[in-house]
Amino acid sequence: MERAGGVRVAIYTSPLPRAVETAAAISAAVGRPAVPDCGLCTWHTPPEADGLKQVEFLERFGIEGGGLYRPFQRGNETWAEMVTRTSRTITELADRHRGQSVVLVGHAETVEISFNALGLMPVYRPFDLMVSPASITEWSTSEDPAQWPPPRWTLRRFNVKPEGD
Repeated sequence: MERAGGVRVAIYTSPLPRAVETAAAISAAVGRPAVPDCGLCTWHTPPEADGLKQVEFLERFGIEGGGLYRPFQRGNETWAEMVTRTSRTITELADRHRGQSVVLVGHAETVEISFNALGLMPVYRPFDLMVSPASITEWSTSEDPAQWPPPRWTLRRFNVKPEGD
């Protein structure tokens, strides 16, 4: 585990291309490889939907009555399933790298779900979040990330644009 600015750093990325590209730039700056982790992916959609425009995807796969526990599209996971998968990944990585900095490169949904995983928000939040592309969100805790009851996390930054943008 290399150090950046005196802090031990681990980098994980969704394996989807746009996240991998962002992670590559961070990896080059920090001097650490980015480790792909599908737990940081956005929606798990059917393989035959890959590359479809949103309109065509909805026309071909959309189903009525989607919600928290029922998918909006045939073959897709539900919001609750994605929250569980991503929350588990976030908390496992925090536990694995106690006392270190961990950079997670994901998607808008990854940032939103950090509010469930670390902020202990319910699966259905009473508000929406607008997450800008390539923005930075930072959480920290001085407690054991795997303790019970869960630790208190501090949201230090949300939706901050990187310097130079």
